[in-house]
Amino acid sequence: MDFLGCIFLIVSLAAAATIARLYIIVSAARLAKSSGRREASDRCSFAVFLGSGGHTSEALSLLSALDFDRYVPRTYIISEGDTLSMRKAVDLESAKAAESHQAHSPSLRSDPPYVFVVIPRARRVHQSLFTTPLTAATSLAASVWHLTIAPLVSKRVAPDVLLLNGPGTCFVLCIATYVNRFLGLKSPRLVYVESFARVRQLSLSARLLRPLVKQFVVQWPQLVEDPKRDVYRGWLV
Repeated sequence: MDFLGCIFLIVSLAAAATIARLYIIVSAARLAKSSGRREASDRCSFAVFLGSGGHTSEALSLLSALDFDRYVPRTYIISEGDTLSMRKAVDLESAKAAESHQAHSPSLRSDPPYVFVVIPRARRVHQSLFTTPLTAATSLAASVWHLTIAPLVSKRVAPDVLLLNGPGTCFVLCIATYVNRFLGLKSPRLVYVESFARVRQLSLSARLLRPLVKQFVVQWPQLVEDPKRDVYRGWLV
């Protein structure tokens, strides 16, 4: 066998091994059993992507129903330049802290209960498709840094759960979590909640993420395509 033949064989084997590994990861994510559920009293580190505008409002509405004493620390992932989503998240944290202070004694935790992570947008509004791959790659690199590398080199707690509800940057974050799984590192369970505004058909993000997430939630019954996989609990926001 000549040199080029050896190179081709090595590349083919590496590609086959990669495809097999990805198949196993995706299959395991689909078939994961509920036996790994936590007890109601267990703490859970939580992350959420605030996609700006209505996506942010819906995500924060979902978060407002959580017990902030249990879901801690919390990580708010926002797009670069989205200061409005950051302010809304801070307002929610302040409101929940006031409620907790009235109901319980002040917390003695020294570490902050929440942090913000800023990543570049995968695609800006009206951005040309020609330049989208570059911005998407930049967003993916930042996501891998925050979800894969930073927890290894710092004391940052990796999230146990990552809540997504659109837009396109959600797919980039999903890829970053699968990088962790491919490397055998801790990765968050992915929960996708489709936007309330999606009544007749799923968004592109939802169609892409549906086979990849642990929990896929819709807010309209006509969007349920697979009753065994899709979750419908009525209006959530």
